[in-house]
Amino acid sequence: MFTVSTSFNLDRTRIQRMLRLPGGIVYRDMERRLRRVEAEAIRRAPGSMGSTVRAQIRTGAGGDFQGVINVRHPAALYVTGGTRPHIIRPRRPGGVLRFTVGGQVVYARYVNHPGTKPNDFLRQALRAAL
Repeated sequence: MFTVSTSFNLDRTRIQRMLRLPGGIVYRDMERRLRRVEAEAIRRAPGSMGSTVRAQIRTGAGGDFQGVINVRHPAALYVTGGTRPHIIRPRRPGGVLRFTVGGQVVYARYVNHPGTKPNDFLRQALRAAL
């Protein structure tokens, strides 16, 4: 009969370092996934909003990693949440709004905006990329 026995020591600090430090297995996997979501968000963002999408990994409480995607466009909140019907008025008192409709310049004292439907491109990007 032939018997083999072995023993090993588990270095917990090394495992913790491998899991929790930037450059470790978990960090690299999260970074890869986060880049996929970022690319998808850029692709799905309306107009020039895609150029303001940024992704980063932050270290949270307890050393846990958090993937964060920011959109730094001034209208991002209105695009993702939508808007209710509202009146648009000139910024200056006594001023007028100027815009083009069908190739003709139009002036108005106010405009009744019909509102916009929400475009939750960030959530769509997350679902599509993962």
